[in-house]
Amino acid sequence: VQLVESGGGSGQVGGSLSLSCAVSGAGYRGLCMGWFRQAPGKKREGVAVTLIGGDSTSYGDSVKGRFTISQDGNKNTVYLQMDSLKPEDTAMYYCATDWRGIDWPPHSGDYGYWGQGTQVTVS
Repeated sequence: VQLVESGGGSGQVGGSLSLSCAVSGAGYRGLCMGWFRQAPGKKREGVAVTLIGGDSTSYGDSVKGRFTISQDGNKNTVYLQMDSLKPEDTAMYYCATDWRGIDWPPHSGDYGYWGQGTQVTVS
């Protein structure tokens, strides 16, 4: 399984950014896809998760109502739309996947496949 992230970059407070994560090398259905982030000096935290091919999603309290995780099965891609950005959203963002159910909070150790990470900076 390979995950390739794109998007991110710099954004303004109150603005929007979006991230994409393209999945290849595996059957797409049944995968649980998570977005995680890690700021300097902080632990990696789960941001949002979704079950591929389903409509179940979960979000962290800090992003609920501002971030939206979605998917495009035709493109084998999962997205993270980030609106109403805050400075505290600044972090390296990673997508991760594995064949598992959704639980919250997601534990990074439960995901065996990771994207390369993309930086999001909000100022």
